Amino acid sequence: MVDAGDAARWLQLNAPRGGPDELSLLVNRAAPAIGATEIVIYLADYTQSCLVPMLGAGLTRDELTIETTLAGRAFTTLDVQRAAEAPDRLWVPLLLGCERLGVLEVVSPAAGDPALDGPVWELAVNVAQVLVNRRLYGDVVERMRRRLPMQVAAEIVWGLLPPLTFATDDLVVTAILEPCYDVGGDIFDYALNGDVLSVGLFDTCGHGIRASSLASLVVSAYRNARRSGLDLVDTAISIDRWVRSEHPSYFATALLAELDRRTGRLRIINAGHPGAMLLRDGKAIRELPGPTALPLGLGHLSERRPRVYEEDLHPGDRLLAYTDGITEARSADGERFGLDRLVDFVNRALNDSQPSPETMRRLVRAVLAYQDEQLDDDATALILEWQPQHLPLGHLRHVTAPHP
Repeated sequence: MVDAGDAARWLQLNAPRGGPDELSLLVNRAAPAIGATEIVIYLADYTQSCLVPMLGAGLTRDELTIETTLAGRAFTTLDVQRAAEAPDRLWVPLLLGCERLGVLEVVSPAAGDPALDGPVWELAVNVAQVLVNRRLYGDVVERMRRRLPMQVAAEIVWGLLPPLTFATDDLVVTAILEPCYDVGGDIFDYALNGDVLSVGLFDTCGHGIRASSLASLVVSAYRNARRSGLDLVDTAISIDRWVRSEHPSYFATALLAELDRRTGRLRIINAGHPGAMLLRDGKAIRELPGPTALPLGLGHLSERRPRVYEEDLHPGDRLLAYTDGITEARSADGERFGLDRLVDFVNRALNDSQPSPETMRRLVRAVLAYQDEQLDDDATALILEWQPQHLPLGHLRHVTAPHP
């Protein structure tokens, strides 16, 4: 039986000695340990529309589309993929926890043997860990993932974002941001501290550097307030004061949420933002109440402190939050994408049992197609799921690697 332990240990010991541009060579040198002749890393580009090979060691490969290839199917379904016409190779998702990075192509005479699935999963997990640990020491990964030049405004925002997906046994948070190369005003953040999951989704006014600078201030003020132990109301007040102090002519709409993972109690401050949708049993049941506070930066116009709306979630509930760039995207004839179309899309994805990260990816692709691939505003969406541990639902099969 193949054991990936030796290959994994070898990678972990040798990767720190080189830069990220050497990872392809190192991974390929580990191939014989699992009976493979070649292993190729493919990374998803920023738009999550294609998989880009990380080449070295004399290997040659082409980019692969996510929509129409087996490699893409491995990325979207998070399952190992094989093809009858290529019995010597398989495709395995490249995941760090639940963050989708790309896929591994494993070429082996034993590729058709299901007994290889466990070892390749184990190796893929270790490759993902090494990749994430080493990518900050060089630019090769960033350059690979970019299919277009990235504007400085987008560079600022992407440098501040947390991983697009995070999951535990009872929680899933996943988000998507478009356009990838010229964003400015939208940003999100989350953090799990003990039993409380904090989530913030922000849409700053303006475009370009000014909007991304404001987004940077907003998310930094959010993190500072959260890490200082402020409650939800005082967090909103703190961000509001920072925006007014540093950008007195501007503001940001926001959705600030806290979820108690033990009880399902959700607390929200909506600062001039579109209302989040509550999804239950595969359908959207209602929109949560609209603004409970003025947009951040305009709080001085009211003497009322931000109000907190509370909702007791049911096991299995999802919360869909979004910025107006989603619903206000317009077709060639001027018709808005709209809330009804958004809800219908998400309902169909949920009923098709799509993993939440894949639902987000497909949603943005749909919005882009609706507006002929050119968005007039940032489009950001975020899904929060609550699945208490006592429920035998196994929902994380869709967002994490199986045990080898």
